[in-house]
Amino acid sequence: MNGKLYLCPTPIGNLGDMTIRTLEVLKSVDLIAAEDTRVSAKLLNHFDIKVPTTSYYEHNKREKGSYLLEKLLNGEKIAVITDAGMPGISDPGEDLVRLCIDNSIPVEALPGPCAFATALVASGMPTGRFAFEGFLTVNRKNRLAHLESVKNDTRTLIFYEAPHKLLTTLKDMLNVFGNREITLARELTKRFEEYRRTTLEDAVHYYEETPPKGEFVLIIKGADEAKLIEEYRDALPSAEELLRRYSSENLRAKELTRRVADELKQPRRDIYNLYLKIKDTL
Repeated sequence: MNGKLYLCPTPIGNLGDMTIRTLEVLKSVDLIAAEDTRVSAKLLNHFDIKVPTTSYYEHNKREKGSYLLEKLLNGEKIAVITDAGMPGISDPGEDLVRLCIDNSIPVEALPGPCAFATALVASGMPTGRFAFEGFLTVNRKNRLAHLESVKNDTRTLIFYEAPHKLLTTLKDMLNVFGNREITLARELTKRFEEYRRTTLEDAVHYYEETPPKGEFVLIIKGADEAKLIEEYRDALPSAEELLRRYSSENLRAKELTRRVADELKQPRRDIYNLYLKIKDTL
């Protein structure tokens, strides 16, 4: 009989956020797979959890994934924890979940702390629709390509960033997104928790003068939908340009005006009236 995989969220700072259910599961499993066993040892010792641990992180996920899968297939119960927050969010936990699903091993996710959800609801940004983008790559070309790909997304955008890369990331965001609103949340639930609600331009100026400390969640306002529509319309050719362009195809007046009206999403009557004014010059 197969075992079971448990996804156990751990506090993102304040140890008081550990749930009773998570503690019960961690004490009951046969093995705990941890992102960094040295970090997890402090947490487990604090709660007097004596279960064996093994490392499971980005650079050993293939080898260790096979090892954990074999144990699960042999009936063992395994808990996965990350250094802080929900396993599977910006860490290889998702790969292990996929392995379990493919091999008919039950997976149980426990609710609990998650940095981006905590930062989002306190940011003041729209929460109805959002896109979690995680960490940006250190490769600048790929990083800019990633930012360009979400530039026109009207949803609230969420990123994680380390302090030593923050200023570079903010400058790239300002270059790609323009001067949007941003909330920078750092050291969540810890002693020096801080929310800085500002703009990308002001954030760049601030962190040029103040070296950033702590792990950051960046909550950025989505693209302005009305502005995007306006820019799209400005980029379209005029009705007269299209009438002249398509007139060379020897279309009948009705077909010509319908084609232009449909392409520009304008009333056909307006396009036909324009056609009547310029038809002798077509």
